[in-house]
Amino acid sequence: MTIKLPENINNRTHYLDRVRPFIGKNILKVFTGQRRVGKSYLLFQLIAFLQEENPDHAILYINKEDLAFSFIKTAEELHAYVLANKSTTSKTHVFIDEIQDILNFEAALRSLVLYEDLDVYCTGSNANLLSGDIAGHLSGRYIEIVVYSLSYTEFLDFHKLSDSANTLDKYLKFGGLPYLKHLPLEDAIVFEYLKNIYNTIVYRDIINRYSIRNVPFLEQLVLFLAGHTGSLFSAKKISDFLKSQRVNIAPNQVQIYIHHLVNAFLVHKVTRYDLVGKRIFEIGEKYYFENLGIRNGIWGYRLEDRGKILENVVYNHLLYKGYAVQVGILGEAEIDFIAEKSGEKQYLQVALSLNEPQTIVREFGNLKKINDNYPKTVITLDSFQGNTYEGIVAMDLRSFLLFWE
Repeated sequence: MTIKLPENINNRTHYLDRVRPFIGKNILKVFTGQRRVGKSYLLFQLIAFLQEENPDHAILYINKEDLAFSFIKTAEELHAYVLANKSTTSKTHVFIDEIQDILNFEAALRSLVLYEDLDVYCTGSNANLLSGDIAGHLSGRYIEIVVYSLSYTEFLDFHKLSDSANTLDKYLKFGGLPYLKHLPLEDAIVFEYLKNIYNTIVYRDIINRYSIRNVPFLEQLVLFLAGHTGSLFSAKKISDFLKSQRVNIAPNQVQIYIHHLVNAFLVHKVTRYDLVGKRIFEIGEKYYFENLGIRNGIWGYRLEDRGKILENVVYNHLLYKGYAVQVGILGEAEIDFIAEKSGEKQYLQVALSLNEPQTIVREFGNLKKINDNYPKTVITLDSFQGNTYEGIVAMDLRSFLLFWE
């Protein structure tokens, strides 16, 4: 099959490097993430790479958002189409975009991965794309790569911009959806686009998928999370607050709706970890938006929210860099982020500025209470090049986004 690829694709080497060891292997490659973060374009980059590396191999591309593939509605139809169109003489690389729109797609994947002459890739916009039985059946035969909005360095590359305070502000305001490179970075234009993306996510990936009836509450819940980004609360606290606003909703219903928002990658849920008791708290968590531009588009880009936005962008960057992230609790003190990768930890505090002595005492003091030798860093908007504070590093946000590994 001849695939007409888009021109001038910005390669996202971060993800290409992660999937490259599995290319051509009999392992299912799954890309998940929020709508419009660039999953389809990652498939195009892989197709271009394969066409150059193995020109004799066949490419089979199925896009469930394309009307031409509307006839593939079930697992059986997907399975039959792939087998009927695969090459009989060489390996066939199969790409299936937005596979969650196919009924019982898991059964087709479980079967297709058995064929040695197939190399299968798929994308989906649901965090539980492969869950339960299918994950068990495919154990050891699939990898999942979560695709996030553009990192700051990718944002610079996509928009052909140089790093500066003004550029950073654009990134914090508009976020990192790849399509923005085709639009003027002006508030009215960008936020109109982002609100439309938000509506698509809410209606297609949440309301329609889960047959949501109380749509006004769902929309109010998203606004609540936008206004309280990075705040600590439970489903009961949200329920109690909404009751004070004359919206009567039970805590278990709040929890279900939040779960849907997380599954659609609209927000990320961050649990709390007790550094003394070495346990995860079951109640009380924080939520950050996958895309700050969408958050700002529906809530507004407000001066009083700078601290929340700073915390959100630090969290997102840690995810992009492959860290598992939790909020740390140390007695009465809170550590903004415990970031863990490859068995190594990093502790991070986030503060708008370190100009006030009490802020320095609080942010660095909390980190000093941690009784281990893992690296500790305070991230701030202040630009500072100098000594550590009793061994704890102070780093400005731009340096963190550009150089942190």
